[in-house]
Formats: sequence, C-alpha cells, structure tokens
Amino acid sequence: MPRYSAIWVATAVLFAVSPLLASGSVSQSALLSTLPFAAILAIAAIGQTLVVQQRGFDLSVGGVITLTTIIVTRFPHGSESRLWGALGLVVLGCVAAGLVSGLAITWLGVTPLVATLGVNALLTGVVLQITNGASTSSAPSGLADFAIAKVWGIPSTVIVAVVAIVAVALVVRTTVIGRRFVFAGASPAAARAAGIRVKRVELSTYVLASHTYGGAGILVAGFLRTPGIGAGNDYLLPTIAAVVLGGTSLAGGMGSVVATAVGALFLTQLGAVVLGMGAAPAVQLVIQGSIIALGMAVRNVPWRRLRTSLPSRVPRVGGSDDPLAAPLTTPTWGRGESR
Repeated sequence: MPRYSAIWVATAVLFAVSPLLASGSVSQSALLSTLPFAAILAIAAIGQTLVVQQRGFDLSVGGVITLTTIIVTRFPHGSESRLWGALGLVVLGCVAAGLVSGLAITWLGVTPLVATLGVNALLTGVVLQITNGASTSSAPSGLADFAIAKVWGIPSTVIVAVVAIVAVALVVRTTVIGRRFVFAGASPAAARAAGIRVKRVELSTYVLASHTYGGAGILVAGFLRTPGIGAGNDYLLPTIAAVVLGGTSLAGGMGSVVATAVGALFLTQLGAVVLGMGAAPAVQLVIQGSIIALGMAVRNVPWRRLRTSLPSRVPRVGGSDDPLAAPLTTPTWGRGESR
C-alpha cells in the first residue's frame, strides 16, 4: 500500500460509520460547521509537518496563534483601514518567533522541544502584557465576513487551506529546494557532505512554520470574531496528532502535508462524533494524546532488528528446504554408459 494511504482509508471508514454513531454528523449543516475548523487545523498543521520533517517538534503553535488573534483584533479597533497594518505586525511577529526558535536550535544547540516551549512562554507573556489578562476586542467586519463566507457553497477557509496545502506540496515534491529540504531532514550529515546548508534549512523551516500558524490565527480571529486570550491553546496537540496520523516520519525526511490535512479532517470529524455521542470534551484530549503516544511508540520499535530476526522464508516440508530430507544428487554419466 502507498505510504500515506492508511489515513485516507481511516477517514473514509470514519465518515461511513459516523451516522451510525451520531445521527446527523454527516449532514450538510454539520459538515459546513465542521469543515472550517478542519481547514484552520490543517493550515496550522502544515508548519508542524515541516518541522517534524526536520526532526523537531514545535510547541509554539498556541502562542503564535493567540498572539495573532490579539493583534488582528486589538490593533485595528474595528477599523478596516488599520487591518493591513495589523497583518504586517503579524508577519513581523511570526518572523521573530521563528527566528528565535530556529537560532536557539541551530546555533545554540537547544533541543527543539525546549526552544519552542520557551518561545511559547515568551509569546504568552507578550499576550498577557497587551491584554492585561482580558480580551474584549472584535475582529474587523471585513475579516469576519471573509472567514465565514462561502464560494459556490464551499467555506472560504477550506479554499485557503487547499491552496496553501497544494502550494507547499508542489514545492516540496517538484522543486530542487524541496528535495534539499527532504534530504536535510532525512540525513543531516549526508546533506552537509553534499554541500547543503542544513542549519539554514532548519532556520527557514521554523520561520515558515510560524507563518502558517499566523495564517491559522488570522482565520481563527475572523471566524470567532471575539477570540479569547487562549484561542491558540487548542491547536498544539491536534497539530501533532494530525502529523502522526498523516504518516509523516518522526525520524525526519519523509512527510506529506496532504496526508496531514486528511489527518486534520479525521480528527475534526472524530471530535464531532464524540461530542454527538454525548461524551465530555475531555475525551478528545484523551484521543489526541493516545494518538501521539502510539505514534511515538511505533517510532521506537526496532523494525530492522525484528525483520532480521525473522526467517527469510518458511521451509517447505519434503522439499530442498526440509532439513530431514535426503540431499539431492545429480547423476553423473560416465563414458560408455547409457542414459
């Protein structure tokens, strides 16, 4: 089977059994309310996929998304003319967050978990400083209208997600930059020997990932209109779980943002089904944590050792592989002997 086919099959099975578990979970109204959340999660998971392909984890997802929602709601004060200035501040904030994480990892040797966790704490501090612990500002009407708009019946957030996913997938799979990116994540030592600047690739990855979180934060602010100061906290575990479900190698290198997006759709639909069955919202956290734990456990299984310990083939009883069978000899014909 293709490497990333499992999540496609699992998602198809989930949608097939959803009406049996929670009636109305695949109705048109239910899908139209679920797809925007899946699209926003898929956009944020793009950055997490790229970071995992470089053998890291990014824990600054929540901080970047929350800071973005605060900037695009507080800075414009409802004014459409000041929205573009707020978007410029979002870009600068994403660049700063990505640079701090990337420089700490590539030049200071800090592990990705510690570096990105520290950046997330810094961003949370900035949010609290701006808001004083309370956020009551609303997104400009233009942004809110765009986030909830539909084009030919398709939510605009879904269109944005599809465009972003296709663009990143094409760059990674069809360009020289993409091949160098995958090579640097799969084997940094070999990539350095081939003349690829691995540190620059890793640094650029964290900066690009921060921009995907910022893009998700902009859509979150428009969709929720008045987001709270913890609007991004619900996206950390789901982004990692979507990457694990999508089949991206946690050892670096191989990955697929398309499969990650399908994983985001799977998680969102699963959450809707769980809530439709009357389960508590905490069950979603249990499911997401279980998925991540299972993915890490599978990563640590010594698959090569297991393959080498298994017999290469099963002996055939009575054949040449049977140790109890008599050895077969080839008759020799001497001179003058008849055959």
